[in-house]
Amino acid sequence: MDEVRTEADGLGVTWRVLQDHLISIVAVHSASDPAPIVSFGPDSYPDLVQARELLPELTRLWDAVRHDFWAKLIPPPPGSSRSRRWA
Repeated sequence: MDEVRTEADGLGVTWRVLQDHLISIVAVHSASDPAPIVSFGPDSYPDLVQARELLPELTRLWDAVRHDFWAKLIPPPPGSSRSRRWA
């Protein structure tokens, strides 16, 4: 999977999926400025759990990454709505 960008609360995060479906955080930046606030090198990409521990104040951003990851990994079937209605 190529790099993905997710935004929440005026912040953006660039992330990618490496082997074994592991989310790797590349950088965090302001949604209005591409300059990174925090960035990591390829040898030290934190996974999503480590990112939550390193920057716990960005919980909503990490939740948005998790949502985008699952939406990309298991997209809804064609023609279905994104929300499921239960009887």
